[in-house]
Amino acid sequence: MGKYGNVYIAKTMQGLEEVLAKELKELGAYRIKPGRRMVEFSGDHRTIYKANYWLRTALRILIPIRSFRVTNEHQLYSGVKDLDWEKYLSLQHTFVIDPVVYSKYFKHSQYVALKVKDAIVDQFRERKGRRPSVDTKDPHIRINVHINNDRCTISLDSSGESLHKRGYKVVPYKAPLNEVLAAGMIMLSGWDKKINFFDPMCGSGTFLIEAAMISENIPPGRYRNKYSFMNWLDYDPELYREIQVRPVSKQYKPKILGKDISFRAIAAARENIKKTGLMSSISVEVGSFEKTKRPWSSGLIIMNPPYGERIRIAATGQLYKMIGDHLKREFYGYKAWVFSSNFEALKQIGLRPTVKETLFNGPLECKFLRYEMYR
Repeated sequence: MGKYGNVYIAKTMQGLEEVLAKELKELGAYRIKPGRRMVEFSGDHRTIYKANYWLRTALRILIPIRSFRVTNEHQLYSGVKDLDWEKYLSLQHTFVIDPVVYSKYFKHSQYVALKVKDAIVDQFRERKGRRPSVDTKDPHIRINVHINNDRCTISLDSSGESLHKRGYKVVPYKAPLNEVLAAGMIMLSGWDKKINFFDPMCGSGTFLIEAAMISENIPPGRYRNKYSFMNWLDYDPELYREIQVRPVSKQYKPKILGKDISFRAIAAARENIKKTGLMSSISVEVGSFEKTKRPWSSGLIIMNPPYGERIRIAATGQLYKMIGDHLKREFYGYKAWVFSSNFEALKQIGLRPTVKETLFNGPLECKFLRYEMYR
């Protein structure tokens, strides 16, 4: 690997670290170490490409290129300038600095970004008499600077846009669910792809699409045509084409069904499903959960009811009570998972959860609870 070393970082959401570690193991990565909102792993060029294209629960893949001690701006500047930037950047490239700073020595992350940028462009000016440009909107190269107290790590971001942006959401509906979070919850639920899958409050269809992609072994990168690593000086398009080949998996064909009370939500879901080409795998229809009969004798339910935060809803507690009552009455033989940040409303479900997971939807702490429905 030479200039990269071979320890990488996959960023994720809090609560999904173990799921991501398992995905990395299946991908052939090694020396896998879960941390907080990240998993460290080792591999080679192929692993970098595969991680971006195949991982469902990663937000971005970082490639550390230097780590050093830093307590002031002079150490920061010289530590960055000591790197040979011509290995990673050319004059034709645009770049951007993404700073993440938790340090008593540096108060402002934008100031850190400015210092790092200065060190890089000064090196180019001294060597070449010219400098590459910064582009904050759509840069060729993303450089991640992470300062944790007195440790600074400089990494190349191989992903570019966050990996949750799969490229299939043509019509978002209000309060859309992050795709990485949705995939992570389906994987946490232990869904074995043999039983049917139902989301009775499906919004724009994120759970449904992620479930269909999991069940048919469709890589999350399938609908995306751009990653930062494609702009690297040593990008190997042949290798990238190789990793896109789908291994043949055991094909179960579970039924995947979504309902929503809103016509607009179902219209948005249909457009998004159409974009993925999964119309034959997913059914959606307008309807309220309260009036829904069990579609099959058994199945898995995952739902993300309104929390009363971003979507204003009168009497959120009553809605959750209805969910509990209707699950009990109609959905015996099912496993039901409910995801919400409204802990008070969750108590109104009135059932005892058999599994409790803590996850975050943006800044909101949420519970992901499993209920076993018996007759």
